[in-house]
Amino acid sequence: MAMEGVASIALLPCGSVSGHFIQLPHSICYGLHGTELECERECSRGEDYRLIKLTITNYNNKQERTVVVECRGHDAARFHSIVHAHGWEEDVVSMVENKHGKNEIMVSFECQMLKSEKAAEDHIRQFMPKLVGQDAVVNVGPMSIGGLDFEAEEPPEE
Repeated sequence: MAMEGVASIALLPCGSVSGHFIQLPHSICYGLHGTELECERECSRGEDYRLIKLTITNYNNKQERTVVVECRGHDAARFHSIVHAHGWEEDVVSMVENKHGKNEIMVSFECQMLKSEKAAEDHIRQFMPKLVGQDAVVNVGPMSIGGLDFEAEEPPEE
């Protein structure tokens, strides 16, 4: 069953992302932090395509789950789960291609509101104070996360 809600994500100039997802209607907040993965050769999917290693944190029990998502768009980003990642380093390909059956996490995010400059800095100051002064743009929009189970034991990393 997918969790539906709204996400607020800061896109940092270094390629990292940071923010939060609020599951509606329960208003449960989850942390989001992602780092861009390096491609070992030129990506043929276009310059606005990149892979993000996204960590989702449950603040209630301090547990984390990690999933690799594709990010398209520059300032107005779209995240979606990926099926394969050919052309990337071997450990990235194996992490993406390693299926966990019913525990596979599916992520979808679409930017509906883009904030930059003063509007972004005001948003960051209010909701993400640790990111103040990093010249980030903020994306706000609907997010869906399916297959996320913090009760299941975390699979060991290979």
